[in-house]
Amino acid sequence: MRKEIEIWKFAAERLEQNQTVILLIVAESAGSSPGRQGFKMVVAEDEMCGSIGGGVMEVRLVEQAKAKSKKAKGKIDSEIVEQVHQKNSPHSSGMICSGKQIVIFFRLDPAHLNTIATIIEALEKHESKILRISSDEFGVFPPSATTNFRFEQKGENEFLFEQKLDFKNQLFIVGGGHCALALSELMSKMDFNISLFDDRPDLNTLAKNKFVHRKQIIDSYEEIGEHIPSGIYNFVVVMTLGYKSDETVIKKLFDKDFKYFGVLGSKAKMKTLLRNLEKEGLAKERLAQIHTPIGLPINSRTPEEIAVSIAAEIIAVKNA
Repeated sequence: MRKEIEIWKFAAERLEQNQTVILLIVAESAGSSPGRQGFKMVVAEDEMCGSIGGGVMEVRLVEQAKAKSKKAKGKIDSEIVEQVHQKNSPHSSGMICSGKQIVIFFRLDPAHLNTIATIIEALEKHESKILRISSDEFGVFPPSATTNFRFEQKGENEFLFEQKLDFKNQLFIVGGGHCALALSELMSKMDFNISLFDDRPDLNTLAKNKFVHRKQIIDSYEEIGEHIPSGIYNFVVVMTLGYKSDETVIKKLFDKDFKYFGVLGSKAKMKTLLRNLEKEGLAKERLAQIHTPIGLPINSRTPEEIAVSIAAEIIAVKNA
């Protein structure tokens, strides 16, 4: 989110300096394309900000943007460019990683400054808005759907691109100890809105946690189900103080559907816990979907190492 804000602030600064500014957006991607849908770059006369995937492909597109800027300053139309990452194929990007991506070139001008200010404000306040860019439109609108992106190509250079401006993913951390603090700091650098819950109001690590977007003290973990909804972009990490509280949280969230549901604990502890929950009548197949022991098996020891293992597993699930 910070990177997104930085890109738009850069665009506004250069427009205020009366520079020609070209916005490049990855509208669609497939396969092993290095630039994923929504990646952005702003190319100004003196500098650039952001990335649409890097490598020789990005260098070529930046050169195209600069050439368009010099050739038709003040009269640059929007344009769609397809990049195929295979050697000797039409529209080859110069890369051989396979996959392809469609990149939109869109000229920004001073008339767009008010809209850019609205974009920055929405991002900073985490307001749910839709950015809409088309061949003849650039604006911010109320959300109309739950999808993060929408792209339609209506002609050679006619298109509609929409992007949800708020965070795409929600991370709910239950338990505010040392591992939660380390995980919060790491995940705050990624595209996740982070909520943290604990039942201990005087917890030192909870007070230190300045990385989450929402911090909530609850009276009991019995009420955790009231705070965490189902969702295809919702990720849940359970790392409470002990066995009984973990058990309570699992029971209260068990019938909800998440993109990711993980519980911190040793292999022996979690094997016992899941076995007991199965004896109580919780479905074995659904219990098997819980990621536990949580995180990738990298022999992590410290809270920071554990956070890396959990973050890596979450990213693997998110991008699968």
